[in-house]
Amino acid sequence: MTLLRPPALRPGDTVAVICGSSPVDNQQHLESGLRALTSVGLKPEVLASARDAGSMYDYLAGDDALRAEDLTRALTDPRYAGVLMACGGYGMQRTLELMDWGLIDPAAPKVVVGYSDVTALLEALAAKLGWVSLFGPMVACSGFWEGPQEYDFQELMKLLYTPEGVRQLTFPGARALVPGVAEGLTLGGTATLLTAGFGTDTSYPARDAILFLEDVDELPFRLDRVFTQIRRAKDYLDGVAGIVLGTFSECGDPEHVDRLLAERFGDLGVPVLAGVNIGHNTSMQTYPVGVRARLDADNATLTFLDQVLADRRD
Repeated sequence: MTLLRPPALRPGDTVAVICGSSPVDNQQHLESGLRALTSVGLKPEVLASARDAGSMYDYLAGDDALRAEDLTRALTDPRYAGVLMACGGYGMQRTLELMDWGLIDPAAPKVVVGYSDVTALLEALAAKLGWVSLFGPMVACSGFWEGPQEYDFQELMKLLYTPEGVRQLTFPGARALVPGVAEGLTLGGTATLLTAGFGTDTSYPARDAILFLEDVDELPFRLDRVFTQIRRAKDYLDGVAGIVLGTFSECGDPEHVDRLLAERFGDLGVPVLAGVNIGHNTSMQTYPVGVRARLDADNATLTFLDQVLADRRD
């Protein structure tokens, strides 16, 4: 299956900046991230959810209706060429519960960028609209707000502005847990969010996929539970083509985590590449969700078989 690719951005485009989960914990960081966007020619417009300090619960940016309204506006208003999340945290599942997907034209995809809790949204965009999206840095978070010289920011901008020049991700220092080459549709994100979506209408099975997984701040036994749920979830891993494993920072003893990754994913009969620089607490490359790609675990590369974003039509 091929998902619909949104068009690349260009200087002068207006992008919506919203929160679909938790509040921004430092508005100065958000302002700095906005300046970084302006410095490369984009025109960020901040919606109300990104300014709410936790008026419902301290862990939610506004109430569910506000976040769903902002997300719907960002995805439907033709003034916005893209949607950038300000931060993650918790709450996207609540936002998705109130979304009316019938209001959004599936034939008019927009670039949507975020990671962590935003995994739930990226998966929903694939399941509900058939859109490609980007697991990448967020405006008020590390790797972005520090300024346009940051690696994470620069890697994202390359993909947003010149997708024709981003044909492969390379991962120096990554290791093949299981050697081999596989082709499939890039899917995945933060593992706990993927499992939280099982049984919902926004879950997207990993058949014929290159499945990416990462996580943060989970003790090893909790990771074990998440990985085991991924293995046991009915039909989820059936026919998976390959697996890419990113960061698992603040998850206890790294040697324990490495052993767990090998034990839980090494017996699936597909190539498995571990230790890639995508996820929390790393200089992060942007991972597209929904494009055809070739994983070469031996050479630690992910090559895109389709251009990640479409050429601008205007």
